[in-house]
Amino acid sequence: MSRWVLAYDGYAPEAEGLREALCTLGNGCFATRGAAPESSADGVHYPGTYIAGCYDRLPAEIGGRRTDNADLVNMPNWLPLTFRAADGEWLDADAAHREGRILSYRQELDLRRGVLTRLARVRDRAGRTFRLAQRRIVSMDDPHLAALETTIVAEDWSGPLLIRTALDGRVVNAGVERYRNLPGVHLTREEPPPQGDPELLLLRASTLSSRIRIAMAARTRTTVPTERTDLSDSGWAAQDLAVDVQENTPVTVEKVVAVFTSRDRAVEECGEAALAAVAGAGCFDALLGRHTLAWTRLWRRCQLSVDQVEVQRVLNLHIFHLLQTVSEHSVDLDVGVPARGLHGEAYRGHVFWDELFILPFLTMRFPEIARALLMYRWRRLPAARRAATAAGRRGAMYPWQSAADGREETQRVHLNPRSGRWLPDHTHLQRHVGLAIAHNVWRYYEATGDAEFLAEYGAETMLEVARFFADLSDYDRSTDRYRIRGVMGPDEYHDALPGRDAPGLDDNAYTNVLAVWVIRRTLDALALMPEDRGAELRERLALTREEITRFEDVAAKMYIPFHDGVISQFDAYADLEELDWDGYRERYGDIRRLDRILEAEGDSPNRYKASKQADVLMLFYVLSPGELDDVLRRLGYAHGPALAERTIAYYLPRTCDGSTLSSLVHAWILAHTDGDEAWKIFLETLRGDLTDAQHGTTPEGVHLGAMAGTVDLVQRCYAGISTDGGTLRLAPRLPPAVGELRLGLRYRGHWGIDLTCRQDLIRVALRPSAASPIHISYGAEDTEIQPGTSWQSPLRDDHG
Repeated sequence: MSRWVLAYDGYAPEAEGLREALCTLGNGCFATRGAAPESSADGVHYPGTYIAGCYDRLPAEIGGRRTDNADLVNMPNWLPLTFRAADGEWLDADAAHREGRILSYRQELDLRRGVLTRLARVRDRAGRTFRLAQRRIVSMDDPHLAALETTIVAEDWSGPLLIRTALDGRVVNAGVERYRNLPGVHLTREEPPPQGDPELLLLRASTLSSRIRIAMAARTRTTVPTERTDLSDSGWAAQDLAVDVQENTPVTVEKVVAVFTSRDRAVEECGEAALAAVAGAGCFDALLGRHTLAWTRLWRRCQLSVDQVEVQRVLNLHIFHLLQTVSEHSVDLDVGVPARGLHGEAYRGHVFWDELFILPFLTMRFPEIARALLMYRWRRLPAARRAATAAGRRGAMYPWQSAADGREETQRVHLNPRSGRWLPDHTHLQRHVGLAIAHNVWRYYEATGDAEFLAEYGAETMLEVARFFADLSDYDRSTDRYRIRGVMGPDEYHDALPGRDAPGLDDNAYTNVLAVWVIRRTLDALALMPEDRGAELRERLALTREEITRFEDVAAKMYIPFHDGVISQFDAYADLEELDWDGYRERYGDIRRLDRILEAEGDSPNRYKASKQADVLMLFYVLSPGELDDVLRRLGYAHGPALAERTIAYYLPRTCDGSTLSSLVHAWILAHTDGDEAWKIFLETLRGDLTDAQHGTTPEGVHLGAMAGTVDLVQRCYAGISTDGGTLRLAPRLPPAVGELRLGLRYRGHWGIDLTCRQDLIRVALRPSAASPIHISYGAEDTEIQPGTSWQSPLRDDHG
């Protein structure tokens, strides 16, 4: 089995949605699902193309309530290319499959080169046999280009062949079944203009409300003489190519496409830019060569290998899809990371908190991409400030779901498909998203030492988040503690206390602890700033000594609930009932969507000690043991050294992993206490999208946070890498199943740090450079490594 190839043998209509998502090709600017070029959105196939940051808003009525929705727009489909014998039927793999006319079929995604290949032999209804070979790229070299090469061989006949090529702007957003009753037409349909060059097609469109102009141009060439007939219509630029084929003689059709929008820089008019780009593009092989070279460079920066081929293959797949969603081409764009990538329309393409799981990998390899993603959040500080003001608070209140301009995009009602009822949705109360953003800013600074970013952008972001949470904290005189009321934690099953009409929970431990940590790191950031810049920031934001005193007081007196020797998920959690887990599993089997099951029964998860995903346990993922211990100790909570083990043991059996991120977090924290169980959960998480473990969610878009998180788990948990105060800290804990782990990292000016972990050895080597030496901390050992030298040590039992 290859570490670099995802392959499918045989044609399976029921698996096409999953294959299309997993075979998506992209470059950080746009991505196209791996649908067959001859297919259309028909319930089996969904050939979606998505451009980063291109959203459109439409009004809708949902559950009897007027609202609007911002969607990542399904853009015009550049893929359409099909063929038939002049007197036969157009290629239709589904019909051929039903009628037993597919003689062979194989699809391969080459992860190393970013090439999707399809090989097939199909017989038409007249008995003529076609052999088909297709290669497809979305250029990682030129972010505006894509190309499709199709070679057709008439195996047992000669005669006229008709080939149809098109750009289809008649598409709608319909990739998620539960959204299909909502408005999905986001594009205008314009008449394609005639072109002087017969090889060229041009299609223009605009989004309806955001008024983004989109242009696609295609250049189609064949290797034999061709007669062309224009078929263009409103929203449909197309032509038929008539050629004569000879038995067993290949005919190759090359389609090169350029994609531009009015959001692109250095472009006067996107249609003219698309035409110029596609007219000047080289042939498929030339484009492929530059594209392959770009991927080679990316993989060189992403060195990460384990000595298990299947694990390595899936890790490569996850890195591949991460870099197709956010790449070096994203740096100049103002875009966030959609939770489901540029791979489908689930969650409407919204941005949640997934940077928390994505940025650590990027920061140690592509810090410029990590910085750009943090800038997406900084540019939306004004919207977050307005949201805080509207809520009667100071600072910045970031939305749980974000899209184009940073307003709250979270739905206010949702449908339970089990009961058919529309229910209030309070997930916008997950205020902890702002804490994750501030946390990401500080972790980026720790890893890169980018003092300029911290001074110009990062400290302001952290300060406004800290200001919001300090203001959100209410002082309780009876306990001399601060409390945060009316929020939700990462566990989305609990949105209110039983019997309480108002939504929200009091003192979610994850929120309260992380608020304290963020406030303290914000004070650290202010202290690190150059004196003049710090004075300017305090002046511009009207930060007074009294407010800083408030920060310090909140950070010293925050209330953290405990019960039975463990951290409580929220205040009054201890009063909830225990769930009959065995009974529900026996009755329903898969109970990951326990909230839907209970609601359909007329019950509510608010009554039970049952969580959808890691909540309290997120603390052990986000903070190091020393950081969490420091927060609790300074707050005056005596907890003892076994708190982590007790808390993990308490919540694991009370969590049903209704999110792919939950099992990732569980694998992470168990790696410190139960390596075998952690490895088992890690493997399940690793295969989550590959096997569509959540039964139909992956065809709607990959789970990008979980994908990046598995790679980060190998990097920061198994290799034990962390950064703190200019020191690279190492605490490897290799699972028994892994004999050797190798990483290549970029850290504080060093483009080449090679780390090797074995069951008996840890080694760090610095490639020659002009950068300063780096400081390494391993257990009680501290050392300095000069460029061009290496350091190694036996792997001690306390880190194994």
